[in-house]
Amino acid sequence: MTNKRVLSGMRPTGRLHLGHYFGALKNWAEIQNNYECFYMVADWHALTSNYADTSEIKENSIDMVIDWLTVGINPNKAVIFRQSEVKEHAELFLILSMISPLGWLQRCPTYKEQLKEIQSKDLNNYGFLGYPVLMAADILLYKAQNVPVGEDQLAHLEYSREITRRFNNFYGEVLLEPQALLTKTARVPGLDKRKMSKSYGNSILIAESEDEVVKKVKTMYTDPLRIKATDEGHPDGCVVFAFHELFNKDFEKRKQECKGGCIGCVKCKKELADLMCAFTKPFVEKRNELLKDKAAAEKILAEGGKKASAVAAETMKEIRKALHF
Repeated sequence: MTNKRVLSGMRPTGRLHLGHYFGALKNWAEIQNNYECFYMVADWHALTSNYADTSEIKENSIDMVIDWLTVGINPNKAVIFRQSEVKEHAELFLILSMISPLGWLQRCPTYKEQLKEIQSKDLNNYGFLGYPVLMAADILLYKAQNVPVGEDQLAHLEYSREITRRFNNFYGEVLLEPQALLTKTARVPGLDKRKMSKSYGNSILIAESEDEVVKKVKTMYTDPLRIKATDEGHPDGCVVFAFHELFNKDFEKRKQECKGGCIGCVKCKKELADLMCAFTKPFVEKRNELLKDKAAAEKILAEGGKKASAVAAETMKEIRKALHF
């Protein structure tokens, strides 16, 4: 086995936005050239909160994979697969749940945060509480030495490391303790300054049409203290400037122009929209081409599922032997 295996995944919620791109996919496309990458459509994970209506999961999975391909994820370099098609994920999840202390799960910061924030769904279910156990099973099943995370996600990975140590303490050195592959991720705000999220209705898609990009940029929140274009601006708290930092190579110059009252918000937004349209145009063209043959995405998932299943089956043989099954 290579010493550079990586596992990462996303829940299938449909088309992806720029937060997904700068937060994960840009990095996925880069590391696939130097690591043995397994990229997973986490449809079991989708059930932890969307169990009441599963009607869109399959279509959302295809849309998401098409976006992966759009930004350069290459099935010849990475294994792209559906979590639910590899039955060993569920089997290892069951085994790990037997040794997972409730206190560990109940103290999970993400669990507490989402219970508080997501009021539209009943999340008081075993599957949602056990989300970190399923995540650990995903990683450990492939003996992934590396998991790409930003610094803000280190706590999520630590549970997988803890449950690995607990398993190995009971049954012997079978599972590999995963390490963080720290990656630089740009924080992408939404149109309203909150975190970009489809559930907030404040996102811009990776392959957004030019008309939609222009329309959405126009709605961006701007400095209420600026009455005239010549008034002093405050770029550090401006969502428009936050996007200039992502898309404008001359963002430092723009910062000074804003502070000096040399450019008004309307013109600043117009230039930002032009930059963003130029950035997304290749993605729009690539996605439109991929949509002509959506069956190709299904084929990629099927082939990836076979490769992933072969690796997962070998790991489960070792686990069953350690358990004396």
